[in-house]
Amino acid sequence: MSELHKNLINGEWVGADGVENINPSNLNEVVGVYARATVEETKQAIAAAKAAFPAWSRSGILERHAILRKTADEILARKQELGELLSREEGKTLPEGIGEVTRAGQIFDFFAGEVLRLSGEVLPSVRPGVGVEITREPLGVIGIITPWNFPIAIPSWKVAPALAYGNTVVIKPADLVPGSTWAIVDILVRAGLPKGVLNLVMGKGSVVGQTMLDSKDVNAISFTGSVGTGKRVAAASIEHNRKFQLEMGGKNPTIVLDDADLKVAVETVAQSAFFSTGQRCTAASRVIVTEGIHDAFVEALAERTRNLRVGDALDKNTEIGPVVDPSQLKQDTDYIEIGKGEGAKLVAGGERVKGATEGYFLQPTLFTEATNSMRIAREEIFGPVAAVIKVKDYEEALATSNDTEFGLSAGIVTTSLKYATHFKRNSEAGMVMVNVPTAGVDFHVPFGGRKGSSYGPREQGKYAAEFFTIVKTAYTAAG
Repeated sequence: MSELHKNLINGEWVGADGVENINPSNLNEVVGVYARATVEETKQAIAAAKAAFPAWSRSGILERHAILRKTADEILARKQELGELLSREEGKTLPEGIGEVTRAGQIFDFFAGEVLRLSGEVLPSVRPGVGVEITREPLGVIGIITPWNFPIAIPSWKVAPALAYGNTVVIKPADLVPGSTWAIVDILVRAGLPKGVLNLVMGKGSVVGQTMLDSKDVNAISFTGSVGTGKRVAAASIEHNRKFQLEMGGKNPTIVLDDADLKVAVETVAQSAFFSTGQRCTAASRVIVTEGIHDAFVEALAERTRNLRVGDALDKNTEIGPVVDPSQLKQDTDYIEIGKGEGAKLVAGGERVKGATEGYFLQPTLFTEATNSMRIAREEIFGPVAAVIKVKDYEEALATSNDTEFGLSAGIVTTSLKYATHFKRNSEAGMVMVNVPTAGVDFHVPFGGRKGSSYGPREQGKYAAEFFTIVKTAYTAAG
């Protein structure tokens, strides 16, 4: 049995029982054994965060800066090791895993800088002799619930600003991928974070997550995950009058216009739809193509899809790693059968792949002759499955693009400045990409969507302050 990785509660590593974290590329490999917190342990973590808040919220900016900066430095120094851990537990290819770890380090570095850039406003009142100060203050205890698909980047872009702005944290990572978050928490503790400021409670959402939702002492919740769970987070938060932030699903489009460069279009869509095994909320699973380029594009994309190399995440030749677990694999294959049944034409992939080891390998799948009313074009599959929808012109493409309950990311491939400019203004998505993949955003800019994809202030960059702080207005009379 591997060493037990314990929960962190009030500065102490605690936990007696654990579950094995299995490598989806090799089902015979145990990545590690990770404790599962109980209801009582979760309550203790929340109490510890509440007790630590007064001192941490008033701590000096140099102390917070130094801890976040040390964390960033260690993450970046260990990016190969941590990237391998991420790839082994989640299934991203090693270059993708290292890239995600690098992004995590950059996020902590950015927010170390933000600590030193905390600012407010001083304004004159309309009343003579009265001054006005507008400042931002931390909220209190932040509950953080993260998904399995970005096991180090998403915890980082929630934890780093929460700590930078003076909040304390209780974090529950996805039960499938606790290892990367455990590593980040361990680094933060050794960087000098005072006890109780950050608490790690691993385990089931029905136990740990629900306890967090039920607690009146959790002042805000930042959640990334499914639409259904997001609605439960919202309902519970409204009951407690707490602030909440939701990042949920996407059914992201990429438009390919007749004037597009064919090679750019094919690679942009392949990257958007299939890389990271399509397990990204920003993945483009609807490919909306105008009729003039449609046939040539479909032929070229189908060939690119068939040639994508599927295999072990750590194999240097692998382009597409495994699906994360059997439940997600079943969801993907069920949707492939749904697509066939709806009348879409399967032109590439759709089959399990046999690897050198036993794993959850699935060939990327491309449908054509789809319509925007089909389930495969309306529901989030969260796997390497994309559907091509043929349209007449840009106007129909834009209307089809916006015809969705989601609004996270949207892309267009075109050489026309006119259409690119119009699409950026008229796309009903929080993030718009022109001639670049829909999946892939920088660490220093806001992340988030519209409609059913997101709720609350944006994540990342300076916009993170909108969620992790509260505005205070103070008046002072002279004399």
